[in-house]
Amino acid sequence: MATLDVQAVTFRYEDMAMRFDLRAASGQALAVIGPSGAGKSTLLHLIAGFETPASGRVLIDGVDVTALPPARRPLTMLFQDHNLFAHLDIAANVGLGINPGLRLGPAERARVAEALAEVGLEGLGRRLPGQLSGGERQRAALARALVRRRPILLLDEPFAALGPALRREMLDLVDRLRRAAVLTVVMVSHQPEDARRIAQRTAFVADGRVLIEGPTADLLDDPPIPELAAYLGRG
Repeated sequence: MATLDVQAVTFRYEDMAMRFDLRAASGQALAVIGPSGAGKSTLLHLIAGFETPASGRVLIDGVDVTALPPARRPLTMLFQDHNLFAHLDIAANVGLGINPGLRLGPAERARVAEALAEVGLEGLGRRLPGQLSGGERQRAALARALVRRRPILLLDEPFAALGPALRREMLDLVDRLRRAAVLTVVMVSHQPEDARRIAQRTAFVADGRVLIEGPTADLLDDPPIPELAAYLGRG
């Protein structure tokens, strides 16, 4: 369990000055929606440590992690590109989440097998990524995130390339795993229905700012600000 706080974090990307304030409660799913180029992925990169803010702080359970490199932050990130290594089988790809050198003992190999079973890939560990479907490859990437046992999971539109039915299936899987492991999930999506499906709260980002954050149903059913209403096509 872990609470995430983004406090007055500033960053400049090309000609856009960004400033983010955001909080995700422990064990909760928070969706981040907004137009293309609004800064949603940049926000996740700042949380993960792939970008360095000009000012402000990122806190995890009250601990300032702003100066820590990505590998030392208690979080993991899943991208749209699953980042699996084509020459390694699925079990090895998942094992990289435990040890990048793949020096795995019996206990670690058991963790890999358990994670593959949790995402519905039991018995497929010896297959190469090219032998799996797109949805199965994303399941493998999710299994790799699980074996890291980090309390915060960041999702940067990892299911955007999947069809509607498969995307819903993957979202439901993330939701089950969140509940089982008490993960804090922050999910960037261009699809408001993704937020409605699994996120208790939603933040709307535009022009490098979090303009509003609140219960998902409240924001999507009756948008309280004109920018959100326009984004949802109700302006």
